[in-house]
Amino acid sequence: MFDFTKLHSDLFSYSDSEFKLFQCRLIPGLDLNSVIGVRFPLLRQTAKKVQEYGNTDDFFDSLPHKYFEENVLHGYLIERIKDAEICVQRIDQFIPFIDNWAVCDTLKPSALKRKPDLLLKKIMEWISVDKTYYKRFAIRMLMCFFLDENFKPSYLKIVADIKSDDYYINMMISWFFATALAKQWDSTFMYLQGRKLSAWCHKKTIQKAIESYRISDDKKVILKNLSINNAPQPSSATFCTE
Repeated sequence: MFDFTKLHSDLFSYSDSEFKLFQCRLIPGLDLNSVIGVRFPLLRQTAKKVQEYGNTDDFFDSLPHKYFEENVLHGYLIERIKDAEICVQRIDQFIPFIDNWAVCDTLKPSALKRKPDLLLKKIMEWISVDKTYYKRFAIRMLMCFFLDENFKPSYLKIVADIKSDDYYINMMISWFFATALAKQWDSTFMYLQGRKLSAWCHKKTIQKAIESYRISDDKKVILKNLSINNAPQPSSATFCTE
């Protein structure tokens, strides 16, 4: 039996009221009463010792969680699963309950890197679901695991073909393409040169790439010449400070 009373007691002992308010400003839609205010390094430490509280399966199956920190902890625990098949099962169980970008973006399970075929199959499933954090998570997995040795130019088209006015999807599309410019310049630059992204994603990709230390100054000059001014904002952009 998982001891949630002990877990909550420990989490509240780490509470930082100023950080709690900061998180609520940074992550739109968070209910102040659902946030304890625990810094992420302390949540990672908690994930390492969570077996002290009992059977982790009980924790995984306790969705939906009461606190934001429990959702972050849930992601960190999924990252610690070594079996890729079990890892995917736990992601499928958890992803419907992800309702903000911070929880979505903390989840990067290394077990899936060892099973690229399985991961790619799941990415295509997740990306086809018309829900914000299914798509955002899928794009992030492509960015994290398929822009290096497993890269194929066709992966760029998968992301470029996503058309949305959702801020959190478009921000991840832009982040993906900015990272791809740093890692796969030749294949990716064609998408900027050919204006294959929405005006907003095109502009944000260039902005992120120009801010990146991984892209050379001469390439940044090229990108600046492709800038689009006054691109319209996605509908929810004004509600996020990401």
